[in-house]
Amino acid sequence: MGEWIGRDVELEVTNIAHGGISVARHEGRVVFVADAIPGERVRARISDDNKKSFWRADTVEVLEASPHRRAHIWSAASVERAPENRAGGAEFGHITLEHQRELKRQVLVDSLQRMAKVESDVAVEALPGPADGTGWRTRLRLHVDDSGRPGPYAARSHRVITVDDLPLATSALAEVAPLGDRFPGVESIDVLAPSTGGARLRIGDQAKSVITETVGDRQFQLFDSGFWQVHRHAAGTLTDAVQRAIDDTLFDPKAANLDLYGGVGLLAAAIGDKYGHGVRITSVESDADATDHAAENLSDWVGAQAVTARVERWVRELAASAGHEERARLHAATIVLDPPRSGAGREVVDSLVDLQPAQLVYVACDPVAFARDVNLFHERGYELSELRALDMFPNTHHVEAIGTLRRA
Repeated sequence: MGEWIGRDVELEVTNIAHGGISVARHEGRVVFVADAIPGERVRARISDDNKKSFWRADTVEVLEASPHRRAHIWSAASVERAPENRAGGAEFGHITLEHQRELKRQVLVDSLQRMAKVESDVAVEALPGPADGTGWRTRLRLHVDDSGRPGPYAARSHRVITVDDLPLATSALAEVAPLGDRFPGVESIDVLAPSTGGARLRIGDQAKSVITETVGDRQFQLFDSGFWQVHRHAAGTLTDAVQRAIDDTLFDPKAANLDLYGGVGLLAAAIGDKYGHGVRITSVESDADATDHAAENLSDWVGAQAVTARVERWVRELAASAGHEERARLHAATIVLDPPRSGAGREVVDSLVDLQPAQLVYVACDPVAFARDVNLFHERGYELSELRALDMFPNTHHVEAIGTLRRA
């Protein structure tokens, strides 16, 4: 192996794969090729030939362009650059925004059909923002090279790329990003622009401080090192989407409702704001700082509490220890879960199904992990009854899905 690395091949690109790469074949072998669009003919440079089943390659010249190709929104990531010098983080920036959403739809629909035997005609919905999909990021991490220069990593590597602009960033974020400065001895710089208080930097292991994010009329406290949705309209959009995904006829405010992987309480608050101050809900999150802030952010609801625990262990113990009365409240419950990119997994799904809740609302940032978990729920008697998809990460391959699962 290795004899093909660095060699150029001509490829007919056929379809899109999970992860933002396209699929082609060379002499019968699958080649995953970056910076191409299905339907194109490209010259690509082999970057990895270590696997017998597939290779990886980078487009270096477009021989026959797709009608959906456009000039890349970020020159630092353009196909005109050598592959090793292309900035990562905008892998769909060379594709028209409408077609990006179509490709994301295909990946989500194909994943559900292949892994869960679910047929769907879901469309990927746009969030507010510029027509070219720029100006939405309120958070990003710059890495620092050996000379102290900050920049993003190159695509699929840990090589720092020097850039002059950050087109996905909001104007407030772009204004404070220290692209031309030097930070010797520092590994990374977090740049963030909260909805209140102005943009700021966290340099290296700088002490964390509390920031405030506003969603509608509600404020959320969190550390500037903590997790918050990246798109400037994402928190409000997800609040509305989760509220709409809940079947009102199945919701019981006095049930043992759960918000799993709850962060600082955004989605628990969405439920509380819809159903009133008497709502009973427990938010479970493994990060202790986030849980502390969730407790404060959910203080408007008498029946709300925030628990610091790993979700898989907490739900397993709950399923094993719940008495008759608590099981009745769990049987009537609505459970919202927003797991990490790897999904919830069999252990969590099995424990949740053992509780037999009335409905679950699953917020997913990875279509393949989501489809796998939907299949696990199907095996245990829960059907995907509603589905939406949101384009919360324009010019990248990422897509957010919100699914409602009910007992069959």
